[in-house]
Amino acid sequence: MSQVFLTAVLHAVLFLNCQSSTVDSNPPAKRKLVWADEFDKPGLPDTKKWKYDVGGHGFGNNELQYYLASRPENARVENGLLVIEARKEKHENREYTSAKLITKGIAEWKYGRIEVRAKLPSGRGTWPAIWMLGSNISHTRWPLCGEIDIMEHVGFDENVVHGSLHTDDYNHVKGTQKSGRLTVPNATADFNVYAVEWTADRLDFLINDQRFYSVTKADLGAKESQWPLDQPYYLILNLAVGGNWGGQKGVDETIWPRRLEIDYVRVYQ
Repeated sequence: MSQVFLTAVLHAVLFLNCQSSTVDSNPPAKRKLVWADEFDKPGLPDTKKWKYDVGGHGFGNNELQYYLASRPENARVENGLLVIEARKEKHENREYTSAKLITKGIAEWKYGRIEVRAKLPSGRGTWPAIWMLGSNISHTRWPLCGEIDIMEHVGFDENVVHGSLHTDDYNHVKGTQKSGRLTVPNATADFNVYAVEWTADRLDFLINDQRFYSVTKADLGAKESQWPLDQPYYLILNLAVGGNWGGQKGVDETIWPRRLEIDYVRVYQ
């Protein structure tokens, strides 16, 4: 009698656990790969998929690098990886060079899963980012266009990875940005997959398929100033030096060059 009862209880617990696991996992709908770069052709980044943002004006954050175009010292494909390299070398008004790759005008997406497998640079003063901007920035202003930060990392706080949404009402200038963070013990030593899953009413931030932060239209509001995500966005990959956040604790001038290494970029819808 006791054995039968215990067996029944065990079966009930296992059933409930399985049901709970199914509900909690919230598996995404099946998606199709619509765009990718596997970085399997050595040389400069593929100009059919990427172009460059160029300049040394600080990019709104008092960054210290000058972004250059079509220069293998700063952006190249080697050994199956995209390497974005920041170097300590003077160019015009800046003491560092680097690269900022964008898909603007080439590939832009509305909704889907955007994922990037990357290894982040270590060192005080490094500020790598994988992020997106609303394509309407060409005829409006930031942050009304919206900004999705899939991954940001600052070298003085090693292995703490941030995901954020900036809008006109919620942004870092006002101190109202919507952000989450996760400690990834091997972020600078190994490759990890950084992703967002984006629907009409929700944005989930994930690392290695672990969801660590979410925002919803219901929570933020449906106005354009609150939720500007119902439009195409383009992707940006860059490695900044110093700046308002990356340089909060100074820049170690002895560590350069430093590399952001990317294994692949994949977009599913």
